[in-house]
Amino acid sequence: MMWRWFLLLFIFVTAPAHADELRPGYLEFSQKTASQWKLVWKAPFKTGLIQATQPVLPKGCAVQGDWARKLLGNSIISTATVICTGDVAGQKIGLSSFGSSQTDALVRVAPLGRRVQAMRLTATEPLVQIKAKSGRWQVAGTYFVTGIEHILFGYDHLLFVVSLILLLNGAWTVAKAATAFTIAHSITLIGTTLGMFGLPQAPVESVIALSIIFLAVEVVKKDPNKVRLSQRIPWVIAFLFGLLHGFGFAGALKEIGLPESDVPLALLTFNLGVEAGQLVIVFTSLISLALLNRFAQTLRKPILTTATYAIGITASYWFIDRLFA
Repeated sequence: MMWRWFLLLFIFVTAPAHADELRPGYLEFSQKTASQWKLVWKAPFKTGLIQATQPVLPKGCAVQGDWARKLLGNSIISTATVICTGDVAGQKIGLSSFGSSQTDALVRVAPLGRRVQAMRLTATEPLVQIKAKSGRWQVAGTYFVTGIEHILFGYDHLLFVVSLILLLNGAWTVAKAATAFTIAHSITLIGTTLGMFGLPQAPVESVIALSIIFLAVEVVKKDPNKVRLSQRIPWVIAFLFGLLHGFGFAGALKEIGLPESDVPLALLTFNLGVEAGQLVIVFTSLISLALLNRFAQTLRKPILTTATYAIGITASYWFIDRLFA
């Protein structure tokens, strides 16, 4: 029975080979005149979407001329002019297939004189219907779910929170540190997204990996007879590193894009989604540790030590990979 605990925990912390796996595709369909639309299809390299799928246009719409393609960061941006012979309301738009890709895609439809629509595409639902009239709750729901996915499947952020929990003792201490982390990354997420300040994404991603390494080392060096500085002021550590993680969240949100007419709402709900995902991580980790203490006390130390080393090794790989990317 005990070896199963070890196996599950080990698989959990070593499974992600690449951090920030949430690199969603992005499909934008914006109206320019009564019959002319602009189509933008952004496919990240690592997800495999560029090889697996093509945009599916509403009925009565067709690409005019050739596609224009360019490389931007880790994505290929394809742009085309589309001519539609009728109203697109009630028609479906999306992707032909997701292939083996496990990521989602965000589709943004911007008709003239009507509210922007934001919807998620998944492997099980690659097509969505363009509504004649959309409400703000559609945008809110889309960005809330996207925020949850970003922290749960953005593995570097997930492992940072898990490492923080492994370092600290007591639910109240964890709560204070998690709150500090939340406040900090909310500040930089909002500030960067609104253009108030910012940092280059590449060094930020490297330092995020370094923050996980730091916490992993602190967990390994934990001594019940000697309280380390990171354990005395964990909220300070969490706040400082949280500022950096906020830049990471902002980078992901920049890749996804925000609806121009509902920027505050989309930003708020994305951030709330991140917090909801963080709460899931905290509660799941605390419950898992409680079960481990109750049913596998003698194996607790070797299991957590092995898991911590796995976290540190994984983060070290990310750091080197990002440093020389």
